[in-house]
Amino acid sequence: MANLQMTGILEKMTGKDKDYRYMATSDLLIELNKDGFKADADLEIKLSNIIIQQLDDVAGDVSGLAVKCLAPLVKKVTEARVVEMTNKLCEKLLNGKDQHRDVASIALRTIVSEVTTTSLAQSVLVSLTPQLINGITGLGMSTEIKCECLDNLCDVLHKFGNFMATDHELLLNALLSQLSSNQASVRKKTVSCIASLASSLSDDLLAKATVEVVRILRSKGIKPELIRTNIQMIGALSRAVGYRFGAHLGDTVPVLFNYCTSASENDEELREYSLQALESFLLRCPRDIYSYCDEILHLTLEYVSYDPNFTDNMEEDTDDESHEEEEDDESANEYTDDEDVSWKVRRAAAKCLAALIVSRPEMLSKLYEEACPKLIDRFKEREENVKMDVFNTFIELLRQTGNVTKGQIDMNHMSPRWLLKQEVPKIVKSINRQLREKSVKTKVGAFSVLTELVVVLPDCLADHIGSLIPGIEKALKEKSSTSNLKIEALTFTRLVLASHSPPVFHPYIKALSGPVLSAVGERYYKVTAEALRVCGELVRVVRPNIEGFGFDFKPYVHPIYNAIMSRLTNQDQDQEVKECAISCMGLVISTFGDNLRAELPACLPVLVDRMGNEITRLTAVKAFAVIATSPLRIDLSCVLDHVIVELTAFLRKANRALRQATLGTLNSLIVAYGDKIGSSAYEVIIVELSTLISDSDLHMTALALELCCTLMTGKRASQNVGLAVRNKVLPQALTLIKSSLLQGQALLALQNFFAALVYSANMSFDVLLDSLLSCAKPSPQAGGVAKQALHSIAQCVAVLCLSAGDQKCSSTVMMLTDILKDDSSTNSAKQHLALLCLGEIGRRKDLSSHAHIETIIIESFQSPFEEIKSAASYALGNIAVGNLSKYLPFILDQIDNQQKKQYLLLHSLKEVIVRQSVDKAEFKDSSVEKILKLLFNHCESEEEGVRNVVAECLGKIALIEPVKLVPALKVRTTSPTAFTRATVVIAVKYSIVERLEKIDEIIYPEIASFLLLIRDQDRHVRRAAVLALSTFAHNKPNLVKRLLPELLPLLYDQTIVKQELIRTVDLGPFKHIVDDGLELRKAAFECVDTLLDSCLDQVNPSSFIVPYLRSGLDDHYDVKMPCHLILSKLADKCPSAVLAVLDSLVDPLQKTINFKPKQDAVKQEVDRNEDMIRSALRAIASLNRISGGDCSHKFKNLMNEISKSPTLWDKYYSIRNE
Repeated sequence: MANLQMTGILEKMTGKDKDYRYMATSDLLIELNKDGFKADADLEIKLSNIIIQQLDDVAGDVSGLAVKCLAPLVKKVTEARVVEMTNKLCEKLLNGKDQHRDVASIALRTIVSEVTTTSLAQSVLVSLTPQLINGITGLGMSTEIKCECLDNLCDVLHKFGNFMATDHELLLNALLSQLSSNQASVRKKTVSCIASLASSLSDDLLAKATVEVVRILRSKGIKPELIRTNIQMIGALSRAVGYRFGAHLGDTVPVLFNYCTSASENDEELREYSLQALESFLLRCPRDIYSYCDEILHLTLEYVSYDPNFTDNMEEDTDDESHEEEEDDESANEYTDDEDVSWKVRRAAAKCLAALIVSRPEMLSKLYEEACPKLIDRFKEREENVKMDVFNTFIELLRQTGNVTKGQIDMNHMSPRWLLKQEVPKIVKSINRQLREKSVKTKVGAFSVLTELVVVLPDCLADHIGSLIPGIEKALKEKSSTSNLKIEALTFTRLVLASHSPPVFHPYIKALSGPVLSAVGERYYKVTAEALRVCGELVRVVRPNIEGFGFDFKPYVHPIYNAIMSRLTNQDQDQEVKECAISCMGLVISTFGDNLRAELPACLPVLVDRMGNEITRLTAVKAFAVIATSPLRIDLSCVLDHVIVELTAFLRKANRALRQATLGTLNSLIVAYGDKIGSSAYEVIIVELSTLISDSDLHMTALALELCCTLMTGKRASQNVGLAVRNKVLPQALTLIKSSLLQGQALLALQNFFAALVYSANMSFDVLLDSLLSCAKPSPQAGGVAKQALHSIAQCVAVLCLSAGDQKCSSTVMMLTDILKDDSSTNSAKQHLALLCLGEIGRRKDLSSHAHIETIIIESFQSPFEEIKSAASYALGNIAVGNLSKYLPFILDQIDNQQKKQYLLLHSLKEVIVRQSVDKAEFKDSSVEKILKLLFNHCESEEEGVRNVVAECLGKIALIEPVKLVPALKVRTTSPTAFTRATVVIAVKYSIVERLEKIDEIIYPEIASFLLLIRDQDRHVRRAAVLALSTFAHNKPNLVKRLLPELLPLLYDQTIVKQELIRTVDLGPFKHIVDDGLELRKAAFECVDTLLDSCLDQVNPSSFIVPYLRSGLDDHYDVKMPCHLILSKLADKCPSAVLAVLDSLVDPLQKTINFKPKQDAVKQEVDRNEDMIRSALRAIASLNRISGGDCSHKFKNLMNEISKSPTLWDKYYSIRNE
């Protein structure tokens, strides 16, 4: 039946009536697109012939439909038919009539794009390639034929370049010959064709192509247009092959420099192409271009102001005022010339400079000295498109400054931030001139420069606000302003208001508030939303504190309130506007509430109403939190009960963010208005919040417990509230305390909860203590209690005892010591908890009134159980913190006399020292001397555990007594024993903490003597130095930045597999290979990872990725994991450096994701391999986000492989959407 139908369609397709033919072809297209369509051999021949015939139809719309029919047809017929159609189309293309050539070319491209299987591709290529080459190089071929063949060949190469390796040389020779064609269109298409071919060429053929191009460029008497083509060719090659072009820079860069500087004055395109090629080198070959960067910088700075037809003397810097009057005459003296294309050179120079800035963070300081003034000067560029590029280049400079100096506080005279700060007055002066221009595009660009400046240097405009206000006013008020300009101006205003201190703006509030408030009434929702955000900042600035000294804010209260209220009550508007209006109104009420008493009854119910709407309720809940914490004690009586009921209901909702915000808001409301809320409401809240207490969400748990404490304290706590807490919350808290996940804020909240419980009326201390201690009993179902849980219980017991008063505390300590005296080894869990509790109580309170408590604890050092020994050393140390003068000499004395208990006693000493360093306490001099002597004696201990404890003790004492310790540690860096050298370096690591300490300036000049031990003979010392460098880079990067040029090569060297550290251990039946260098390599890569966060400007990523990171990606499991993280980070921060070597990174990643564990692998190995694959896929996802990654065929193939494997694709998909 179907075939009869097809016969009918085919007959009509050859009819005389054009409309019949059109309808029949349309029907055929529908049939071919059906999934079930199948054709026998006879029908195939008919179909392919008739469609090829239809391509020549005189009616354009019929031939157009015939081309569309080819796409489904290719998939439905045999290979032989597709090859036959290809040959017929080639015949038409090369020898057919002119009017049919276009359609034949499009049809051929359609076939190529639809070929998907490898076998079909190879069959088509065998017949197609020689014909296309013939069309390009054959004698007597017209320009049109050559262009069509080049277009088709470009498509073929782009899609199937890798399959054509045997023809590569033939193709390359054919194409290179066309670079010297007399026709510009042929040359242009040849350039893109060679670029498509280049990405799949071997290195030898790529070298051949480059040598040929350079030879042409170096030959004498060559035509200018051929020079331009060949320079374009160089740029196109480097864009196509990326880092592989690096080997040829030595030949090409000098040629480009030469042409750029020696080109005749009217040959602007030659300069443009040269600069574009250099830009592509900077982005694609960052490692090899390194040595030319200074020359490129000088070249771009010279040409960014290249304007031979225009002299600058008429545009001298005039005073700002005189500009206002001449504004109208400005267009009169503007120079225009349609022939002048020098702007192309300036644009190319600006883009090339931007590429230099992006790819060379280590040149920032130099760029500030040389490029920054020039760029600021070029803001006056007369060609608008070029001006945008100058703005963008300057923004890149600011962004790079932000990236490089992230997290750095101090600004020395060479730091990029300091250098930028010096340029701020010039930037503002130059930008102000741009803000007076008529062009909207220019003003948008100027505001984006200012916005980026405020992001990088938040408080840099304090002295310039006055001069910027007119520009903001003008942008917001003028009729010609577009919404885009208004949004840019408002965004900048918001950032400036947020980042500077309020008094700076007070003289200008009147000028600012008018335009901002009128922008709140704009019709376009994005402008309105941004204006409302600005209003929020304006509110804070107008009344920075409640006293409100020095600035009269009252005239602004009602205008701001009215503008926001009109938006708040309006229902039919965008969600973003609704949310901004709610947040802003919350701020207005909390800041100006005392001046809005009459308006509150109208405005608060609207906010309550917004709490009832699912879309706006979260924002409204947060707004009430702001109002509740206002020092003005706003009168909420008209809505308070309603709000509390709504909020309590929200605690049951599934939305986590809503529950969190609700807990915070309830807490604030109860602190401020608790006496006005009935206790029945409290009981409902307690029932609801008790369900939120669990270790599955510790943040929520902490908030719920804090709210519970608020409910129990003060006048508000009635009998019923206490009862509700005891019945509902306490059981949950006692379950939570057994969790091994409990820590941080949730643990603190739990301690406060128990302290509050003791104070609350109807809970006896003894019952509470009992219930806490019984939590530690092992249960038959769950087995023993986790170690972390014992610590949590001990801390809660200590807080409980201290809250209950001295008498209860003493009786508890007595009871705990009795448990220790009762020497039954069966009761180890009880003893373990008793020791931890004594430690926690002793740390908070002096226990010297309990005689011989220290000897009772030391008895436990004899216990057969390891956990009891360590709990005893913890307890002894913490009790010493409570009374140093009594217990510290005791510990020191014991360390000297008790060889066997040394390790445990050192742990006790560590507890003391660590607590003292955190609390900034001082030791007596005699104690310090004694401690140091003792610690240095143990530096060489054979036991690694002892050495680590000694190092931590030394590091923490160094925080307390840096003047004594730094020299003492430095002396020992040259000790003959490796263990001592390693111990002192680790000690330095422990002394570098995130907060500022007095040790910082003392150790600064001496750091090199510690960190340069990276080149020590002993691997333990090298690893210690790498770990120390990591800690410096994380906590105090500025202390080590100056040493990095020397340290980085040494650090990179530690990432290489060292054969001398690999040994084979003979275990009888089999041999086991041990790699002693593994830990060191892992530490080195982790250190690089940290350096990328804090010292990006010092790390030259290109020299690190190949060979070091590349070898790490192929290393052991423990090394691969940090390498994947580094690769993701580099893809994000230095995409150009990664792109440049993308091909070489594909193999190790491919190997990792395809690795299958052995059949008999244990579960742990299988899980590790799964983690490994996910980690590699995470890195691949980061690489895939880089724009331009598609120039790597290898990477494209890897992505295809992932998308075709269901298991890999599922993992990749879930990772990509994390």
